[in-house]
Amino acid sequence: MDRTRVKGIITIVFVMLIWGCSFTVTKIVVTEMPPLLSSTLRNIIACLVLLPFYLAKRKKVQEPLPYLKLALMGLVGTAAYYLFFNTGMRYIAASTGALIEGLVPVGIAIFAALILKERLNKRIMAGILLSVTGVILVAFVGNAQKSSNALLGSALMIGAVCLWCTYTLLSRSLKNIDTTLVTTVSIFIGTLLSIPIALIEVAYTGIPVISGKAWAGMVYLGVFSSALAYFLYNRALESLPAAQVGNFLNLIPVIGAVIAFIFLKDTFTSLQLAGGVLVLAGIWLSSKPAKNEKPGG
Repeated sequence: MDRTRVKGIITIVFVMLIWGCSFTVTKIVVTEMPPLLSSTLRNIIACLVLLPFYLAKRKKVQEPLPYLKLALMGLVGTAAYYLFFNTGMRYIAASTGALIEGLVPVGIAIFAALILKERLNKRIMAGILLSVTGVILVAFVGNAQKSSNALLGSALMIGAVCLWCTYTLLSRSLKNIDTTLVTTVSIFIGTLLSIPIALIEVAYTGIPVISGKAWAGMVYLGVFSSALAYFLYNRALESLPAAQVGNFLNLIPVIGAVIAFIFLKDTFTSLQLAGGVLVLAGIWLSSKPAKNEKPGG
């Protein structure tokens, strides 16, 4: 395995640790702040962190950027994604959100098959079937025993999964463009698009009182989960195939559920536990290399 690929693997594992913790942190934040305001503030923090790096890089890279595709990335992966993600996390447990996000690798495989015409073998299709069945149990059947709002939250999280799959394929298509520029410009555009909606939300709900713990969570989400993790995620996509990056995303539901159990004392219904097992089994099956296939190949 060459050094570039090793660095890519180390990078993506670190990103998974950051994002695995983000479900618990987001849950803490959105209990005190409206979802759109919190997502916008998070992205503004990310923009402030990335701005100096963008300015330094822009002096060296003078060629024009594909602003239309970057705007689409910003709309899909920043503005719309966090609208769905934060609103959904307001209604469901952090562990449930983490397990639903476990569908991302499966979603990437489906999107790649539909858009890029990549072939799905029987093993991948069986894994997809198991994962989807598990998510239905975790997000809808099991959640129905808790509250009707939980069903809405689960539906929003599935929407967030679809948005992230789209963002991943768009980012992969720009792998020959500098990562700093791709990350910062797309986040800048997505943040600008989300500001008007957040202002409308504040006009209706009023300015919330925010504790120091929630502000600390906001800083973590802006600096680490958005700025640093987005940059590293896009950097990993330069050296690793999209399918292999999708496989590493399998770590998120496990890390997210464990962190939520430890810090938030999240509990599952028996149906959700069964669904969680199916989700993880389906993810493992769909990402397991075939006998004649090299990992990530």
